[in-house]
Amino acid sequence: MSYHSKIRRYSLIIEKIDRRHFPSLENLKSFLHNQGFEISGRTLQRDIEQLRYDFGVEIEYDSFKNGYFINEVKSLNLDSFLRFLSILNEAELLTETLEESKDHIKYLSFHAKGQLKGIEFLKPLLRATKNRRKILMTYKGFQESQKGSEITLHPYLLKEYEYRWYVIGNVEKYGDLRTFGLDRIAEVKVGDEFFPEPENDVQSLFESVVGLNFTANELTEVLLEFTPLQGRYIKALPIHSSQKVVKETQSKTVIQLNLRPNFEVKQKLLSLGESVKILKPDWLQSEIKEMLQSALNNYSD
Repeated sequence: MSYHSKIRRYSLIIEKIDRRHFPSLENLKSFLHNQGFEISGRTLQRDIEQLRYDFGVEIEYDSFKNGYFINEVKSLNLDSFLRFLSILNEAELLTETLEESKDHIKYLSFHAKGQLKGIEFLKPLLRATKNRRKILMTYKGFQESQKGSEITLHPYLLKEYEYRWYVIGNVEKYGDLRTFGLDRIAEVKVGDEFFPEPENDVQSLFESVVGLNFTANELTEVLLEFTPLQGRYIKALPIHSSQKVVKETQSKTVIQLNLRPNFEVKQKLLSLGESVKILKPDWLQSEIKEMLQSALNNYSD
């Protein structure tokens, strides 16, 4: 069976178990059968073991409910792995579609031109991150000269955000955490020197923020009121993983977020215009109000 088939099978197993119905082994086999996969119970158990040991997805059996469940507390980077499976499944679908006919490509529209620029650095950066190797890169920031600058980096994490990839690490010259877009990198050289483990879990730092900019702001409860229409969009495309609906009527939807408000959150709120109202905290409401007033002043000739 092909690698793509195995990845698709992994996705289906997680999908079925994640519905929290505690499916038995026979339930899982039947579900896979309905999706076109004829496998034995032994193969299915092997898949579950591989998901656990190879990818850190802790699938456990509940003897009281006679079924399987995902222990999200013990699972390592579950959201990242699910996104990884999603990317692989999308790639398989597109590959199969184009194999059917090259004419199909004219019916596909992608987000933007050049968004894969720098993707060739993903593999060496991932290897350097995993092996804790220092890298020397030439980086052309938006305010940099045409030549760019030479940076020695301890790469800690590769992060995808809005269809682009970024490397996050400690800049050796300054000793602080910074984020670099792969599309602005001109050259990468993986060195022979090792760097020490970071003092903090870098991935966990970004769990409390939206996007790429970690902030020292305190973890804050943010209450937002939306129009009913915008509320439906926000429920379908959450702003942050902590999002939950606290009130919903015919005239409004109120959601709660628990995060560290940063640049990306503010930009998101500004982009929503009159369809959102900040109820809490007061300081964020005041800050957004000032930014909207400043924008309005641009048109007060």
